[in-house]
Parts: sequence; structure tokens; C-alpha cells
Amino acid sequence: MSWSFETDPEFQQLLDWVQEFITEEVEPLDYLPFHPYDIADPLRAELVPPLQQKVKDKGLWACHLGPNLGGPGYGQVKLALLNEIIGQTRNGPIVFGTQAPDSGNAEILAHYGSPALKEQFLQPLLNGEITSTFSMTEPQGGSDPTRFIVQAQLDGDEWVINGEKWFSSLGRYSSFFIVMAVTEPDADKYQRQSMIVVPAGTPGLEFVRDTGVWGDALGEGHHPYLRYSDVRVPKENLLGERGQGFLVAQTRLGGGRIHHAMRSMGLARRAFEMMLERSVSRRASGDELLARKQMVQDMIAETWMELEQFRLFVLQTAWKIDKYNDYKRVRGDISAIKALMPKVLHNAASRALQIHGSLGISNELPFGEWILDSYHMGLADGATEVHKSTLARILIAEATPSETLFPSYILPYRVEESRKRYAEALARHGK
Repeated sequence: MSWSFETDPEFQQLLDWVQEFITEEVEPLDYLPFHPYDIADPLRAELVPPLQQKVKDKGLWACHLGPNLGGPGYGQVKLALLNEIIGQTRNGPIVFGTQAPDSGNAEILAHYGSPALKEQFLQPLLNGEITSTFSMTEPQGGSDPTRFIVQAQLDGDEWVINGEKWFSSLGRYSSFFIVMAVTEPDADKYQRQSMIVVPAGTPGLEFVRDTGVWGDALGEGHHPYLRYSDVRVPKENLLGERGQGFLVAQTRLGGGRIHHAMRSMGLARRAFEMMLERSVSRRASGDELLARKQMVQDMIAETWMELEQFRLFVLQTAWKIDKYNDYKRVRGDISAIKALMPKVLHNAASRALQIHGSLGISNELPFGEWILDSYHMGLADGATEVHKSTLARILIAEATPSETLFPSYILPYRVEESRKRYAEALARHGK
């Protein structure tokens, strides 16, 4: 039997380096006026690439990639531990080359892209020289691809794309878009979609407006509303086969959700640490520390328990992926992680906000942003309710129905079975 909660000393040294690097060199970038994905920003161009080079020199660049793409081939457990630290800062993922959606888009290109697409986009993406967008969600369909209506029709040697996409995040900074479009309208609903690469600046690709989140000014934000009007791209820009959009999309999920969960865990841990510092620093009625108040103690204890439970569950799922190398086998676990993740961050940030009082709701602390992020997490890559339903269906499919009128576990049945099994002993003792 092999069972351990320890990290091997050699990898722990790397984690210690990452923690110090994140704290001392990466986190300060979070407070400077540039967006991590805006490669054209001269301030970012001066400050971020040198840090990225330090990560590359340490052999920690884009660690989610397999050896065939230049990564170290870490398993999911090591990646989870690494991402827990990286996720503590806004710029961490971009400095370590693990940022979404580029990480998933790179895997799609690596698996399904033509040699020309790989040369044009994959290597620059892996090098951190460009960024990309996953253009899937639609205004009328949300994230449910079975309701998508954006179409791509083959006209000679070109795909012609028409329709509108919503929340195509970070599109303003992207060099290319991976677009999900209906190419087989008469096929089964899960075989109608295909993935197609559209380079930025292609004629007919229109930014209707920039959509932000709460706190952004109206008309500003990083989630563009796009319109594709007779957008023409070569037929070789198809990723995978026609009608394989669902299959291609799954390439960017699975392990990616483990990494995202642990990055969120790192963020929630920061909220918890702030909560602790505030509780032992601030005095309230009766000149008593907040930490002495039972309601505050309850919030601290509840948060710690939730964080520890979630962290262990994510790491266990990562261990299963490493052990079985089969994402289908842990599909329910991954759905559960996706459903739990928003709640864990929301609760930690909300309680931290409450303990900080008026300072907590001010724009001088990040709790409001993190609470909003938790709702974003509950919608991105499928709503929480969808993942709960997926998990429930998996669990129900594994359940065995009763073959008797009453449930097989009612006490009269159990007593009868036990008496039959031990009839001779009962008779010897006159029972």
C-alpha cells in the first residue's frame, strides 16, 4: 500500500522558489497600470518578458504541456501544487505561460492544427509572444453549443463564417480566434459544430462593442461582442474533422479545470490570510480584538475547513488522473470540482469582506472583485448547475435499483437475512 501527503524534496524546492518569486517579483506587477494580455503595452513589454525568461531558465515555463510541446511532462498533482501558488497573483499565469485561454488553445492547435497553423500561431503562442481567444459563447445560446447558430459554409477553398459571438474574452489583444460554428446543420446536435481558426484583422470580423463586468465603465471591458459577416478563411483552418467541435473542445478541458481550481484555491487562501491578519489587528466594541468574537471565529473556522476539504479533493482528483490516465474515469470528480470552486472562493472572499467592514467593500481591497470572479467561475465553461447535473447522472447510473417492493436496506429485511445466516447459532442459544 502506498499513501502519502508529502511532496518530494526536490520538487518542494522548486515550489519554494516559485512562492518567493511570485511574492517578491510577480505580485508587484499586479498594482501597475497595464493588462497582462496587452502585449503591445510598452510598460508590459519592459517588465513581463524578463520575468518570463527567469521562469524559462528555471525550467518552469508552460509546465502544463507535455514533452512533445517542450514541457517537462509534470503530472497533474505537481501541476496542481504549482498552480496553487501561481494563482495568487493576476500576472502569475502570464509570467509562467499557463494563462487561459491560451493554454487550452495551444493544446487544440497542437492536436488538430495543420502544419501551417502551427507554424503561424502555435510556436509564438507557446513562446508567449502572442495571445488568443476562444470564441464560442453566443448571445442566444450562452455556453450551450446545441443552441448555437453561427454558421460556417464551405465556398470553394474557403470557409465563410456568419453570425455573432458573445463574451469572446480578451479578443482585443488576440492574434487569432478559435471559432465554434455550425458546419453540419442536419447532423446530430452534438455533431453539428466545427472549430475554425480566424486570424485577427480578417475582413468581416467586427467588434460590436466591448463588454465589461461589474465595476468596468459601460462600453469598456475585455469580453467583446463580435459579429462575423462573410468572414473568409482557408479551408485548412479547420481544426480536426467536420462536426468534431465537441471533441476538439474537450481537449482544452479536463486537466485545465484542475489547474484553474488550484489557482482559485490560491486566491481563496489569500483572502483567508487577510481575514486572519485583520482579526488579530482590529479592535471592536469593548476594546476587544475581532479574533475574540465568536462569530468571527466561526467565519475563520468555516473558511479553513472549506479550503482544506476543497484542496484535498482537487489533489485527489489530480492523483486519479495521474494514476489512470483516463479523464472519462474522473469526469464526475472534475464536474464536482467545477461546481465547488465558485462557492469556495465566494465564501472566503465574502467572509473576509465582512470582517474588514467598510474597508472590505472599498476599492482599496480586492474582495468585491474576487466575489464577482466567483460568479464568473460559476458560468464559464458550463454553468455550475450543468456540472451538478452531470455529476448526479454519473452517480445515478452507478446505482443499483432494489429488486424488492421495499428498499433492500430496510431493517426487517436485514434482520431476516441475519437470522437466516446465523440460524444455527441462534438455535443453540435459544434465541
